[in-house]
Amino acid sequence: MSKRNAFLIAAVAVSLGALLVLPSFTTRAIAAVVLLLAAAVWLIKAFSNRTPTDRSSVAAGGEAQGDAEGPVDTFALGKLFEATMNGMREGLIVVDKDMRVVASNAAAHRLFNLSRGKLDAQRLTELTRNSAIYSAFLDALKGKERSDVRVETHGPERLVFDLRVVPLTNSNGKPERSAPQAEGALGVFIDITRLERLEQVRQEFLSNVSHELRTPLTAMLAFIETLEAGAIDDKEASQRFLSIIRKNAVRMHELIDDTLELSAIESGNVKVRAELIELAPIVNDVIASLAAKASAQGIVVSNAVAGEAMVYADARRLEQMLTNLVENGIKFNREHGAVTISYEADTETAAHERSLIAGRRSRIKVQDSGEGIPAQHLERLFERFYRADRARSREMGGTGLGLAIVKHLARAHGGEVTVTSEVGKGSTFTVSLPLPA
Repeated sequence: MSKRNAFLIAAVAVSLGALLVLPSFTTRAIAAVVLLLAAAVWLIKAFSNRTPTDRSSVAAGGEAQGDAEGPVDTFALGKLFEATMNGMREGLIVVDKDMRVVASNAAAHRLFNLSRGKLDAQRLTELTRNSAIYSAFLDALKGKERSDVRVETHGPERLVFDLRVVPLTNSNGKPERSAPQAEGALGVFIDITRLERLEQVRQEFLSNVSHELRTPLTAMLAFIETLEAGAIDDKEASQRFLSIIRKNAVRMHELIDDTLELSAIESGNVKVRAELIELAPIVNDVIASLAAKASAQGIVVSNAVAGEAMVYADARRLEQMLTNLVENGIKFNREHGAVTISYEADTETAAHERSLIAGRRSRIKVQDSGEGIPAQHLERLFERFYRADRARSREMGGTGLGLAIVKHLARAHGGEVTVTSEVGKGSTFTVSLPLPA
């Protein structure tokens, strides 16, 4: 290995090491793109600068090994660069000093919603009216590098990009004094839509948790202050206040438990050990555990599951899902209403007709006779902290996480949970689970 090649390999190793320690994801992504482009340019120059003698030697060596394709053919000028650009997940656009696109990749085509054709030879103003994109490229043509430019597109779906645009100078890397403007500009569009959504979810989660904890904590502090002000001497009032404090403390404890449980499920730390189990005994256990709550509201909970019904699930997690659904059916029911748990499964013929991919599935239904849920709430009902009736939900002591836990546990089983409801007639929650072949 020549000293020059050894030096280049060492430089690449150092660059990769520096890349890994960069604190920002966006910075690492941009640095990776720049390093990749630099490596591609170096390879192109290395093979295009070979002497004719070197090329004939390579060709001779190729014939000696069975006419294998030589490096000059493999790394033909332009082919490697094109393959590198089209293999990038980041959108890349190069414009000349007239703002006309001279190079682009497949990711950029998707960015500008071009399913066919190329962006080349089109002016930037013909592709987009986004002022942030245009001003960033214009500044780059004036020799000013722009980074961390936030770009939003509103096509079939909302996308968010972090745009970095750098000026392209002449061949020696230094702008000519007589021509202060750059010869072109290169823009890299890094898709941060998912990061934006995760950040939004995080902020909403923190806001909701803070609000849910603040409400019972405020009530507890108010009653404690009342007791300290002298109400503690009134035995009847003090017992009532202490009961309310205890109720709110339990609510906070449940909220924290549900939050930790949901976090563990979403992070994949909860392992589902599915096996064929009898459903009816599990339903009986759920009904027994909620008997006191049902009796307090005059709700009749019925087990309509046949004794031979079998499901493929983790028994403990299935009981957790059914407990949440039945408890909701009790809380949001009419006085002297009813909750019914039933079961049905696909036959092999029905599964074949519906979908060969989906296979046979079992469905556990929890039906209540409550007031029903308005249609506009159904789509978001399984989001964490979402409540169709906020005032009633808090009054009944719900944490707002029960249905979200059911959704994630069902998905961990390879299944799904759905809801149908009609105002005035009640709701039906269906947990669909796969059956083994």
